[in-house]
Amino acid sequence: MTRDWYTWHDHYADPASALSHRLAELRTRIAAELDQAPPGPLRAVSLCAGQGRDLIPVLATHPRGGDVTARLVELDPRNADLARAAAAAAGLSGVEVVLADAARTDAYAGLAPADLVLVCGVFGNISDADVRAVVGHCASLCATGGVVFWTRHREEPDLVPTICDWFAEEGFEPVAVTTPAEQVGVGVHRFLGTPRPLPAGVSMFEFI
Repeated sequence: MTRDWYTWHDHYADPASALSHRLAELRTRIAAELDQAPPGPLRAVSLCAGQGRDLIPVLATHPRGGDVTARLVELDPRNADLARAAAAAAGLSGVEVVLADAARTDAYAGLAPADLVLVCGVFGNISDADVRAVVGHCASLCATGGVVFWTRHREEPDLVPTICDWFAEEGFEPVAVTTPAEQVGVGVHRFLGTPRPLPAGVSMFEFI
């Protein structure tokens, strides 16, 4: 049965839910990166952005929010509409919500490599091989010194340690890897390498 990614967001209504704890951790980590970001314009991309609950509220309240040009890519039109409305209500004219397949590299053309790359709610819904592929593509999506925020459940077999190894192979160093709730993992990795060109017309993953 295909999951309804619109009603999936209902879990956030329960502040005690694992997803709520994951969301709070992500917002804290995003804000921390904005705190120490160098002066000047910043760029952000979010894959499978949903309703933008991780990034938009942080940009709406952070002093650096207005410096960020962001592209949120989401396939469900209901989620995209809510994200677009939230950005507009917050006065975030630099936030663009694109209704498109987030797996396609073309969705990030012109904005990658970015300073903030969000891959949240993705790694737990694709094959291990596709997780490895996405980590590789993060070396194209992320600017030197930029960070990737990612999530993955910690159910057995726990892939989180392996994901960290894959990021290391691609030139990333860990900033934080936490478990804010039972069976929930949140990772932040900083890119120390030189971004590779983002290939056109490539599908990075497929939801299963």
